[in-house]
Formats: sequence, structure tokens, C-alpha cells
Amino acid sequence: MQGKIIKGIGGFYYVHDGDRTLVECRARGTFRLQELKPLVGDNVRIRLTLEDPGSGYIEELLPRKNTLIRPAVANVDQALIMVSLQRPAFHPALLDRFLLWMAWQQVPVVIGLNKLDMGSARDEGLIRDMYERAGYPVCSFSAKTGMGLPALIERLAGTSTVLAGVSGVGKSTLLNRLHPEAGAETDGLSRKLGRGRHTTRHSEVFCWEKNSFLIDTPGFSSLDLPPLEEADLADLYPEFETYRDRCRFRDCRHLKEKGCAIREAAEQEAFSRQRYENYCRFMEELKGLKKY
Repeated sequence: MQGKIIKGIGGFYYVHDGDRTLVECRARGTFRLQELKPLVGDNVRIRLTLEDPGSGYIEELLPRKNTLIRPAVANVDQALIMVSLQRPAFHPALLDRFLLWMAWQQVPVVIGLNKLDMGSARDEGLIRDMYERAGYPVCSFSAKTGMGLPALIERLAGTSTVLAGVSGVGKSTLLNRLHPEAGAETDGLSRKLGRGRHTTRHSEVFCWEKNSFLIDTPGFSSLDLPPLEEADLADLYPEFETYRDRCRFRDCRHLKEKGCAIREAAEQEAFSRQRYENYCRFMEELKGLKKY
């Protein structure tokens, strides 16, 4: 039979046939020899065991539409990167790291600005302006109260969307509101650290309405840059596109070079100066990694 891996825990993979059947499977040893690892979201062919029709073995991984490394899932249409106005506090540099990962993996992004019921309208407007000017769609909402959710639901319907974000931003709360049967565990913030506790411990696919899937993933509090070359970093900033070919030097890194159109545009606030400053920090970080 054929199905989709909706969850993987401790070497077991749970495959759903798209109707009502869920089968607990092991992967054949040949995958290990071929250095292939089944991922949540994979479409697979499985063989049921004669002794127990509720268990089986994964025989074949079907071709993937795409493969994400962070988070490790397959066959997604887009990513909903969730941040919050309050608790945990919004950190633009961390969001920019998420955006770089998705751009590097060529996955379209929607930014979900959660906890609209807790933050100020001024802060929400500043964040929205920063990222909409960069070319990203932003949906502001409250997963707790339902405020603003219709616009987000419109963007999620009919897609396979991976939820990503740091711990505590409300991914599980959103999942429970859209799909109450999920029963995803939620928790408050760590009082000592001021950030979320990890309530989602593995990735899992949920069908919340027909042909609409959410892939819940574990949150985390830090994120390295994707494995980039310095010359490739600017290509992952959509707001740089208009100015990239106007630089004086073809090999411009857009830092302190004379005649850099991107730096001049940032100084004139043609796009977010904060985003440009994060770019400069990331470039220095890549340079530091290259030394080791």
C-alpha cells in the first residue's frame, strides 16, 4: 500500500493511507546502506506484515518535491514562520536566520505574527512594515483568541505548510485551534529564561481540512546560518534584488565598498536598515566560520 509518513519516533514511522488506516512501520535496512533516511512528509510504499496488519515495513521512498534540513521534513509547499509580539520577545535577527534557511531551501514563506492580543499596535506595524517592504507576506493574529485568523487560514488552505519558529511562539496553540483533534501539548514560558519550553518533541503531519496539511515541528531557541558561501548571502535577501547590479564592483560584498548601491539604499532607508545590519553581522559570521 502507499501512504504518507505523518510521524517518526525512535526508529518507528507512522504511515497514513490518506483515509483511515495508520500503520506502524520500520524502514528496511537497505535505506541505511544507501544512506537514505525517511522523513516526516515522505510519500512511501509499504508492505504489511502477515502477522499484524497494523504494522509493516517501508519498501520505497517515492520521489520528493523538496527536502528541508532545518526542520527535517519533506514535500512542503510553504513555511509559516511564527514569531510573537510578546513572550517571547521578537528578535529580528533570529527571524532573519529562519528566512535565510527557507530561501536557501527554496521554500516560500509566510510570516505569522502571533499574540496580537498582547502586543501594541505600534510594534505590530513596525514589524509588518519591515518585512512587507522586503517582499514577505505577513499575517498578524492571535492563536489564543482567534483574532486575525481568517486571513491566515486563507493562506494555509489547500497547502502542505510546515510550522517553524522558536519555542513559545504559539505553534501548538495555533495547531489546536485549527485542528482540535491534534491535542498538541502547550506550555507557558520559562520564568527564569523568558522563553518557551519545548512542548513539541517530534515533527508530525496533521490534516486540518481537505487537502490542507500542517506539519508541526519542535521549536528551538537558536539557529545557525545555512552552509553558505559569502558571495551567496546577498542573493537570499529579496529587497537587495533591485540594487545588486548597480554596485560599482561586480564582486561587491555590500559592506564597506565604495559605490555599493545596497549600502546606500539601506542608509536612505529604501528598505529596513535593521535587516541590512543583520546582513552585515551574518557576513562577518560566515567569514569567521571560514577560518576554522
